[in-house]
Amino acid sequence: MQWQDEGIIIGVRRHGETSVVAELMTRQRGRHMGMVRGGRSRSMQPLLQAGNRVDAVWRARLDEHLGDFRLEPLHLRAARLMENATSVYGVQAMGALLRLLPERDPHPHLFEALDVILDHMDDPAGAGELFVRFELAVLNDLGFGLDLTACAATGTSEDLVYVSPKSGRAVCRTAGAPYADRLLTLPAFLVAPSSQRLDRHALASAFRLSGFFLHRHVYEPRGISENAARDGFITAALKALDRLEASRDGGQGAS
Repeated sequence: MQWQDEGIIIGVRRHGETSVVAELMTRQRGRHMGMVRGGRSRSMQPLLQAGNRVDAVWRARLDEHLGDFRLEPLHLRAARLMENATSVYGVQAMGALLRLLPERDPHPHLFEALDVILDHMDDPAGAGELFVRFELAVLNDLGFGLDLTACAATGTSEDLVYVSPKSGRAVCRTAGAPYADRLLTLPAFLVAPSSQRLDRHALASAFRLSGFFLHRHVYEPRGISENAARDGFITAALKALDRLEASRDGGQGAS
């Protein structure tokens, strides 16, 4: 058995004295494991870092075997991803999300999304928004997608500002007002693209929204703990956004 595909490294663990088992999110074959012989050598270590995009050739005698990877670099960005906390936590958190999916189950759109997000980790607002959308996409692929297109009560697509915690469907302002304390906030940027800058409140609300449904539908039923890297990413992204907003406000004040 042999195949070739692009992949993004999301994890590596030691195997024996000289080898490692690499975990890749591949474009066409989903999350896939394989042994890299000699992977603990100094020459291979820069390549075998989370976030790097590689060309992967996988070989095994039978499809169900672990198999061997031969990896060649395509985009080495791991060094840049280690420059700030948002990136460090982000790559770990997205790897943990992908591990919720069955191994070797194709999700090409998630590969593309992961590749884009990793290239925008130096922008806290952009990375935060893309990360939330990534979480919602994983929920959808797990069978727990949210319906944010129309109000669950009236059917309107206008003024959607809440999400029902029971159904995962959007609720408009008028229908949801009497139950506002029991509904989740739906940030406007998740409903429709906006020319307005993403602010801290909207991003924090989006994290609470995706986190609520991940906990209800995935973590709690499986009896697993939420990945700590997610909390680290959220804290780092919001702090970075705070600094960015403060610098903008300071610049405006000086002008």
